[in-house]
Amino acid sequence: MKIALDPTPFHHTHSLLEFPRVAKEMGFDYLQMTPHKDFIPFFNHPKADDDLVQKLAKAAKDAEVEIASLLPVLRWSSPDPDAREAAVRYWKRVLQIAVDLGVQQIGTEFSGRPELAEESERAFYRSMEELLPIIEREGIHVAIDPHPDDFVENGLEAWRVIRGVNSKNLGMVYVASHTFHMGEAPLEIMREAGDRIRIVHVSDTMNHHASHGLRYITNPPGNPVRVHQHLKIGDGDVNWQEFFSGLNEIGFLDSPDTVMASSVFAENENAVEVSQYQSKTMREMVERAKSSN
Repeated sequence: MKIALDPTPFHHTHSLLEFPRVAKEMGFDYLQMTPHKDFIPFFNHPKADDDLVQKLAKAAKDAEVEIASLLPVLRWSSPDPDAREAAVRYWKRVLQIAVDLGVQQIGTEFSGRPELAEESERAFYRSMEELLPIIEREGIHVAIDPHPDDFVENGLEAWRVIRGVNSKNLGMVYVASHTFHMGEAPLEIMREAGDRIRIVHVSDTMNHHASHGLRYITNPPGNPVRVHQHLKIGDGDVNWQEFFSGLNEIGFLDSPDTVMASSVFAENENAVEVSQYQSKTMREMVERAKSSN
């Protein structure tokens, strides 16, 4: 398992090519590259040319940090045909960047719309028809997160959609801070998806269902917003003993191919301290889960 830093908290204080060094300074040997304006921005064409990709590879080598995974977020499940077709084009460039960096693991989101769930699912499978041959040819594994406000948010339903593609090159991202949107069934989801869970994001969140739905109040009542946080471990309601023991049960913690990324976005002003805390605490919890086996 590769314990990686998501450098999002450092996007406004450091340049793209500094991220490997930052990861090392925070106690991480691995990096998960998330959307960035100079690399692969949200929903748009990648902005890194071959020269910049090679500079990033060199920066990682110089820092003795491995880029464990890429995380593009593109509208490949959009019910809008133009948006979907554009996303497929962007994805082809993302896959080439992954190959050039020697990265075999990609995490992403479905990026459809919950109010057009059926149409979004059709779009997703249509995109997979075009992209899966490339993914399989290059030996890349793509894991997908059922993000809040997507066409599929429940963890078990998301696994069914992924399983339906019928490819071992596709799997699931389990994001701890999405637990209360995924159906609050971590062990059931982990056991069902098993070794097809290839990436997990470690961040805490409050249970928005708590206090009979009044933990958070949005007005007007009944509006369709989704609420969650990406807090450091211990600042929310996620059951971390259950989370880590479940990962241990399915073999995630001992796999050489899996990625565990710290993804705390709530305290940029304390990014250094929080990142160091995450690195230390994640390792302690992994060891505790293994020793209790």
